[in-house]
Amino acid sequence: MEENILVMGALGQIGSELTATLRQIHGIEKVIASDIRIPQYDPDNEGIYEIHDCTDIKQTFEVVKKHSIKTIYNLPSLLSATAEQFPQKAFEVNLLGLYNTLEVARQFKCSVFTPSTIGAFGIETPKDHTPQNTIMRPKTMYGVTKVSGELLSDYYNHKYGLDTRGVRYPGIISHKTFPGGGTTDYSVEMFYAALRGEKYISYLHESTMLDMMYMPDAIKAAINIMQADPSKLRYRNAYNITAMSITPKMLAEEIKKSLPDFTFSVKEDPLRQSIAESWPNSLDDSAAREDWGWSADYDLKSLVADMLKKLKL
Repeated sequence: MEENILVMGALGQIGSELTATLRQIHGIEKVIASDIRIPQYDPDNEGIYEIHDCTDIKQTFEVVKKHSIKTIYNLPSLLSATAEQFPQKAFEVNLLGLYNTLEVARQFKCSVFTPSTIGAFGIETPKDHTPQNTIMRPKTMYGVTKVSGELLSDYYNHKYGLDTRGVRYPGIISHKTFPGGGTTDYSVEMFYAALRGEKYISYLHESTMLDMMYMPDAIKAAINIMQADPSKLRYRNAYNITAMSITPKMLAEEIKKSLPDFTFSVKEDPLRQSIAESWPNSLDDSAAREDWGWSADYDLKSLVADMLKKLKL
């Protein structure tokens, strides 16, 4: 019998699209969605949904027990800029929420996927072609919780044999769910401004280089690593993955090829600029390529073409 899957944080940017994809693969009845918010869809027709606060371990226990869960995608998280505004809440959700998930998973012998991020690195980290294993001293609460989460997940694998896995996501661009509170959100905001015929004012400097990824590749990575042969995983939590390294100017210039009247300028947000400057310019994802066959399907050109096509529909 196929085992049931729980997507925690299912109404978020990644969760909303991951849930839909997993339901296409495994069937609607096999994938349970949960989040702290009330969904904008009818669960009776579109799949099982549980209102669930990840910081309440009793709720996590009950959801996992009720639905006989064997795989958990642990996605609840306050993103980088929001986490700096609410660091105590970010600690509770990002780290204590993960601890609760791991404890429940240990009791029910579940596999757990938890995303990490390029925000786990810091200013001392090598900026270019950042290695899989390197110094990680982030100065943001978001980064601190993600590094801690990687270590905590590794501990549960080493101590209890729990099947924990993860990837370090770069900035994620999506045409379906508008992001909130991330340092790389400019990449999505720029598309909306361009299609409205508006000038876009970037809060990051035009030459700020960061790794990015189109959502279909982010979903593909989450699913593929959970399907990988565990004996080949040298680094469970978490693998560097990337698709492209771009600046706001590079993205704007690619958009202008389709929308020639589009213009943008810069008004730096000191907080998000400082966060971006502490992150890598580019990641070395060779370990993910070697261990579980990771490869991205979208580069900057194909990403922009698909985003403009989908947003115009």
